[in-house]
Amino acid sequence: MGRFIEGAERSQTTLLPECLDDFIAEDNPVRIVDAFVEELELASLGFEGTTPASTGRPSYHPAVLLKIYIYGYLNRVQSSRRLERECQRNVELMWLTGRLAPDFKTIAEFRRNNGEGIRNVCRRFVMISRELKLFTQAVVAIDGSKFKAVNSRDNNFTPNKIARRQEQIEQSIQRYLDALETADRTQPAEVEAKTERLREKIETLREQMRDLDRAAELLNDLPEKQVSLTGPDSRSMVSQAKGTGVVGYNVQVAVDARHHLIVTHEVTNVGNDRTQLSPMAKAARDAMGKKKIKALADRGYFSAPEIKACDDAGITALVPKSQTSGAKADGRFDRADFI
Repeated sequence: MGRFIEGAERSQTTLLPECLDDFIAEDNPVRIVDAFVEELELASLGFEGTTPASTGRPSYHPAVLLKIYIYGYLNRVQSSRRLERECQRNVELMWLTGRLAPDFKTIAEFRRNNGEGIRNVCRRFVMISRELKLFTQAVVAIDGSKFKAVNSRDNNFTPNKIARRQEQIEQSIQRYLDALETADRTQPAEVEAKTERLREKIETLREQMRDLDRAAELLNDLPEKQVSLTGPDSRSMVSQAKGTGVVGYNVQVAVDARHHLIVTHEVTNVGNDRTQLSPMAKAARDAMGKKKIKALADRGYFSAPEIKACDDAGITALVPKSQTSGAKADGRFDRADFI
């Protein structure tokens, strides 16, 4: 191949095989993950399976699965199927797990069955960060993101959605009834099959109307006037990142401004951020063990009562003032008319 750098022959054997540890540098983050998990008391943190059963097939230790979960979190590998593949080909995961490769069902069940334990691990990480003096600046940045739920838009109902859908169904029923009337007048032999199909469609639409009526009755008892059938806690909200509406959750995160460590997080179903400033700032203050902190947020968090609540709690909130105004909606002049 001339003067190119050439690789080793794949079939060449070596007298001294390489050690797997040689492929992992001393400053590789997986070494921190390994040391962190090994020092945890998983049983006291609420993890299942820390004591092996006396019968049956041996199971994976929760520490191995937790290392895989943390590695996937750090490297944006969320799918359990992708984590299974990475365990089989990724040298870092091979080193981290001791060449173990759990299947995707095992990884998924670990995440599903140990939610409380994983949250306790996150709290333990924040406590270690406090002990290492990583929160000395006492400055946090707060922001939120919309996460899509399993619930689809078709299974999310509001009074306006129900009214629009009922109007569409009524128009469809009327169209099918007109087609039936036309078929009854002509009555050719080949139209009989079509007539039967039209009756079935009409019955299906009427059943949908009854379902919508039941959903409307359910909405009358809810203060939020919104219901999701698949994910009851999910809500329809506007996502600026996608430029459209999404049925999901509003995930709030407070991050240390110096080291970019997540101090605390919370999942809500409130579509906007205006009421989230003081709760997140207070939770971050308590997690950092500080009496006074500074909280940074964008103008979506601007709310006079929230800023006042932060000030009363010893938190300095730095939030740009919102440029929106209700004056124009009320037919009056707004701030832009005087600039």
